[in-house]
Amino acid sequence: MAIEFTKYHGLGNDFILVDNRSSSTPVITPEQAIKLCDRHFGIGADGVIFALPGENGSNYTMRIFNSDGSEPEMCGNGIRCLAAFLADLEGVGASPVPNRQSPITYRINTLGGVMTPQLMSNGQVKVDMGLPKLLAGEIPTTLASSDEKVINRPLQVANQTWDVTCVSMGNPHCITFVEDVAAIPLEVIGPQFENHPVFPRRTNTEFIEVVSRDYVKMRVWERGAGITLACGTGACASLVAGVLTGKCDRMATVKLPGGPLHIEWSEIDQRVYMTGPAERVFTGKI
Repeated sequence: MAIEFTKYHGLGNDFILVDNRSSSTPVITPEQAIKLCDRHFGIGADGVIFALPGENGSNYTMRIFNSDGSEPEMCGNGIRCLAAFLADLEGVGASPVPNRQSPITYRINTLGGVMTPQLMSNGQVKVDMGLPKLLAGEIPTTLASSDEKVINRPLQVANQTWDVTCVSMGNPHCITFVEDVAAIPLEVIGPQFENHPVFPRRTNTEFIEVVSRDYVKMRVWERGAGITLACGTGACASLVAGVLTGKCDRMATVKLPGGPLHIEWSEIDQRVYMTGPAERVFTGKI
């Protein structure tokens, strides 16, 4: 059976998008996703995203298989790409539309909760990422009691003690602040953070260099995907960690290897908002 797909990327974090609206079950298995994500023998991507029928009062449901076949709860760059994909499927277009009177809004059900992306008239996608989860039991991690926050807790990784702050944006994140983010050997220590026994569901890991209170540089090791050019949920979690540790304001630009994201942790409703691009690369059939 031939399956049509479209490839999108959000700041270089790239995905294979599949129209799965006729079934509530992904039409591609995790094993097939691994092959499709291979950059030498497949299409090449950080993951495969499926647009499924809506649940829980949502317009659509999002499922994603990482490049290693695992399934994360959510993906920030991925949901922006999915919103652009849905707009293209519906024929309303995700490209900049100066005369568009109001944003195109979707309610998308994910394993991490219902998210609300908006396609703005300038082509950017703003996503209401919801409330960050800050308690150890919610993340989850055993670095603290389940009802405690994990802020600047020591963690031994690669024969070194790191001060880490943990946040869940529907998926787990471990954030540490460093002097020079470019000097971090991600390929060496990333897997050790991801698979550390204090994270029972593994973790995404962000290394943050604070340039100013409203501008930080970030590199990421993603759970199930390794080094990527960007991570939307990671950028959100990192800003929250920056606020919790007194290093950042509630609005900041997070500069990733693939480009910048604008993140806000609203003081009014305590929700996190992420704004960034989503770009179509090409379509094909497999």
